[in-house]
Amino acid sequence: MAEFEPAALPDLLPVFYRRLFPYGVYGRWLSYGGVVKNYFQLREFSFTLRDDVYLRFQCFSSPQELERELQKINPYKIDIGAVYSHRPSQHSTMHLEPLQPREKELVFDIDMTDYDDVRMCCSSAEICSKCWTLMTIAVRIIDRALVEDLGVRHRLWVYSGRRGVHCWVCDDEVRRWSPALRAAAVEYLTLVKGGAETVKKVNLSEPIHPFIRRSVSVVEKYFEAYALVDQDILGSPERWNKVLALVPEEHRELLQAEFPRKKDSVQRWDLLRGKMERTRRAGGTGKSVPCYADWEVMLQFCFPRLDINVSKGVGHLLKSPFSVHPKTGRISVPLDLQRLDQFDPFAVPTISSLCHELDAASDDGEDNGETEPKRRARDYKKTSLAPYVKVFEHFVEEMENARRGELLRRSDLQGDF
Repeated sequence: MAEFEPAALPDLLPVFYRRLFPYGVYGRWLSYGGVVKNYFQLREFSFTLRDDVYLRFQCFSSPQELERELQKINPYKIDIGAVYSHRPSQHSTMHLEPLQPREKELVFDIDMTDYDDVRMCCSSAEICSKCWTLMTIAVRIIDRALVEDLGVRHRLWVYSGRRGVHCWVCDDEVRRWSPALRAAAVEYLTLVKGGAETVKKVNLSEPIHPFIRRSVSVVEKYFEAYALVDQDILGSPERWNKVLALVPEEHRELLQAEFPRKKDSVQRWDLLRGKMERTRRAGGTGKSVPCYADWEVMLQFCFPRLDINVSKGVGHLLKSPFSVHPKTGRISVPLDLQRLDQFDPFAVPTISSLCHELDAASDDGEDNGETEPKRRARDYKKTSLAPYVKVFEHFVEEMENARRGELLRRSDLQGDF
């Protein structure tokens, strides 16, 4: 893969926006079938240019106008905001009727830096294949809950380009949710609570909510390989004391005495887990009180950590799919949930590698991009961006099919009267 150099962005971005950005399907996504007049025109876009020049409240009369603007200014980053009451570009001239955010996708932003207290391999902006499992778990837990518990249908999951994932919930009804409803959804999906000074961030009590049980069953699939082998969370006294601080005192002493006799994290965890399961089997009879410390440890180390402010604010901006990350050069690509466990953030194409692939395709006798726009629009198909655009197309097509089905259902109902 061609090495990415941030200094090369001014040369690479014009090629990316002219030949690789999937404008057609992107415009279809944000137009939502064009049923609501002016929907696209009222959407805020924000562009970050070179040297952190920031342009907010941009809006466009059509996806084609947006395309022309992107090719003209070649932004380092694209953010998407709300659909407003008036054109966002009028925000400074409207004194009597201030600009109001009316609609927006429910979004989630999950960032690896929020797990720094529980990952041993990396910190800050660094990620590796060992800790990326946390993002896989987060997508699995949140996506299941969105569909099965909250009844939503259209979710677009996107790799941020560096160290996290974003989710766009695009159902018509959800886009109209108030900040209070959004905050309630995030609160439902939040279990890890407390800042850096809080030692125990997950506290469970009976009866255990089905959402918690299902989340634990998701974590269980990954816990041994991720936490016990890759992170080795019980590998040394310093590490296991951090875990035992989350266990009730009456169990802690015995485990502290037994842990040194065990060979590794897996055996130590089996001991801890077995002890907790016995308290639960006893069902609270006699001296034994049911204890869920093993579940609490699993959730504290692996449960998704959401930024509530990103999700509850209708006017909050979030990086657009297919934006280029200016530090890594990687493209913000949609995730294929059918192949989530195989997703490798380090295999995501960079803007350098894509431009290199285009050059190679031209050298093989294909067109060099100087042909008519219709041909250029399909240039991404010659590169490793193609499978990610396909995932995006599939998502948009499913939304469009559902909308058509709903319109047919409504016309059938009207025909019955």
